[in-house]
Amino acid sequence: MKKYTYTEKKDTRSGFGAGLSELGKTNPNVVALCADLTGSLKMDAFQKTHPDRFFQIGIAEANMIGIAAGLTIGGKIPFTGTFANFSTGRVYDQIRQSVAYSDKNVKICASHAGLTLGEDGATHQILEDIGLMKMLPNMTVINPCDFNQTKAATIAIAKHHGPVYLRFGRPAVPNFTPADQHFEIGKALMLNEGTDVTIIATGHLVWKAIEAGEQLAQKGIHAEIINIHTIKPLDSEAILKSVAKTKCVVTAEEHQLNGGLGDSVAQLLSRQLPTPQEFVAVNDSFGESGTPDELMTKYGLDTRNIVEASERVMKRK
Repeated sequence: MKKYTYTEKKDTRSGFGAGLSELGKTNPNVVALCADLTGSLKMDAFQKTHPDRFFQIGIAEANMIGIAAGLTIGGKIPFTGTFANFSTGRVYDQIRQSVAYSDKNVKICASHAGLTLGEDGATHQILEDIGLMKMLPNMTVINPCDFNQTKAATIAIAKHHGPVYLRFGRPAVPNFTPADQHFEIGKALMLNEGTDVTIIATGHLVWKAIEAGEQLAQKGIHAEIINIHTIKPLDSEAILKSVAKTKCVVTAEEHQLNGGLGDSVAQLLSRQLPTPQEFVAVNDSFGESGTPDELMTKYGLDTRNIVEASERVMKRK
């Protein structure tokens, strides 16, 4: 098992803020819109250095999406920012009609996704946002794993023409990917090569998958671990190549089982390479208030669950 280490934990929303600030210096067409959550989205630096390109829309998310769509007509590249629940569920009609259907170059950037929002509870812990967004034609869906990768993804999506949903979170998580990484949309990253089971993870579950791989290695099980930061378009080639070798797969995500990464992988395999699969995801349930770690354990999204799912799926080969 390849050894991964980190020197600090950082929140992925700060990676977005850092990437947006960098774009402000290098791309004059980038503009930012926020729905009264500038501090929470870490958009402060961009606001201070580029006040003429920052628009505080207030608690009017639908209006924010409409304005962003309009700005693209003049050649601007708008980045919208609010919590994931408000970025998707509250404004789905506006995203569908004004952004996706019209193929507008809007970057929908969403923080505080999933159970790790913690104490704010079920009303804010959206777990179906990836499904909502990936079902829209023309939409690209990205869910990076740490600060460095979120910063790199933020910079990369400005060069991609078309609607993008970029998902990140509030808690500090291990920052282990290279600071100088090249982020390629739609390209999976091989974290560890193995022969016994494929573990495909996204977002906050990537580090948990690495921990699970280390524990499995102690049991003599060689896990192949893949970081899927882009859920749509999915890197089908990388997944099929790995699963053809290991003959079984575990998917891990901080999202509903229905509609997420695991769902996309299952669709791919059912059409091209039917394979035993286990899912580490929230099983048709809303969240609740609690600390991020408590909730991830209660809802089965921790390292132990990935280990157990790997052991189960290997028996189904």
